[in-house]
Amino acid sequence: MNAYSVYMTAGSVDEARAIAADLVERRLAACVNLVPGIRSIYRWQGEVADDAEVAMFAKTRADLVDDLIARVKTLHSYDCPCIVALPIAAGNADFLDWIAAETAAA
Repeated sequence: MNAYSVYMTAGSVDEARAIAADLVERRLAACVNLVPGIRSIYRWQGEVADDAEVAMFAKTRADLVDDLIARVKTLHSYDCPCIVALPIAAGNADFLDWIAAETAAA
C-alpha cells in the first residue's frame, strides 16, 4: 500500500474541522490533523496577503488522492485551495496498515 500525506490549509478552524470530518467519514482519509495558528503570507490577485490559517495533514492511500483532492475542492471556500499530496516513503508499518484499513470500504 502506498500511503500519502496531503497538506492543505483552510481559513478557519470551523472550515478545517468540517473538511476533516467529511474526509474521514467518507473514508478518503484515515485521519486529518488540524494545526491552527499558522500565518500565511502569499501573493493573490496581484496583492501580498497576510492571513491566519489552519494547516491540515490528511493520511490516505495513493489511489484515493485524486478523490480526496476533488472532495476538498468541492467543500473549500477558497477559489484555489492549497492541496499538496506528498508520498510517505517509510514509516511505522502498523500505522501504515491502519491507514489502509481505515480507508477501505466499510
